[in-house]
Amino acid sequence: MGTQLYLGVIVVALFATTVANAGIKVNCEKDSISITWTIHPMLVPFAARHFLGNCMASRFNVLPSGEGKAEFNYKLADCNFKRLVKGKKLLYKNELTFRPRPRSSPASYVYPIECVYPRPKGWIPPFLNAGSSVAEGRGGLKFHMLLLNERITAVAETNVIPLGSFMPIWATVEQKSHQPLLLLMEECVAATTPELQANSNVYPIIRNKGCLLDSEKGNSMFLQRYHSSAITLYLQSFKFGLGEEVYIHCKLLAWDPEVLSESKKACHYVKENERWELLDDPMQSSICDCCSRTCNTRSKRGDEWESNGFRHTSVLGPLIIMDPLQQNTHNASDVSIAD
Repeated sequence: MGTQLYLGVIVVALFATTVANAGIKVNCEKDSISITWTIHPMLVPFAARHFLGNCMASRFNVLPSGEGKAEFNYKLADCNFKRLVKGKKLLYKNELTFRPRPRSSPASYVYPIECVYPRPKGWIPPFLNAGSSVAEGRGGLKFHMLLLNERITAVAETNVIPLGSFMPIWATVEQKSHQPLLLLMEECVAATTPELQANSNVYPIIRNKGCLLDSEKGNSMFLQRYHSSAITLYLQSFKFGLGEEVYIHCKLLAWDPEVLSESKKACHYVKENERWELLDDPMQSSICDCCSRTCNTRSKRGDEWESNGFRHTSVLGPLIIMDPLQQNTHNASDVSIAD
């Protein structure tokens, strides 16, 4: 939490003096958009805090000048673009934002994005289309899981992690044209192999349909969300598999944000309050009480949603957790995802 407070105070002041020099180039194509955002060198460490709608940069490079170049290449159906009709024109609107603090706080910088096209001949507004009200866009979803650096500002540059330090694990689901989705981590375990077997030795991290066990016995927690389709597990490194290759296996679920229950939740233990707390609505934390026993695994809408590809297993690794007191050196390998 101290890291977030520091980031929120220092970077907001920094951004006010540097954003005036930021270069933004927008190219509206037939059904997609390409944006290049040139970022001041002092903001390069905070590349992961720049968004187009709810999308992070699809590519980021550091230029010879020290500046950063964030590229956003997305379909207009992605990133929560708003489609509006004005006379004979069809408008797609969105915002580039810089958010050094949690998404519940206002963005420190907002740049409006707009693409304008001729209104298609014969186009009918959605509210006049009798079939549109029941369309929920349940096609294939894309899930991602990445390791961020300890400051939660960019993708980690190394997979070697000191014992006791934190390894922020960021998971997201690309919503595209779907109705808003809430990403949940149902179960996560650490193992020393990229594939789980029946006899695999594992270290439990999240169990009981979204209960972060490691928050009760350690200092791990869920960080406040930037948007519903992503979740950050702020996981404290552990002695399991010390010095070996470790893989984090997680069952992810994209769910209806309006329907939370004992079987669909993200809960962590808050030691100051001596109770389990619901990440997305602390006022409903009573549904986390079952984390101390066995949570209900049945859901009225479970079969309907989960049979349509809303659940996914992701593997993050290899990670190498090292005791700083050890003298052995390890060569870091790439952190990868096995979807």
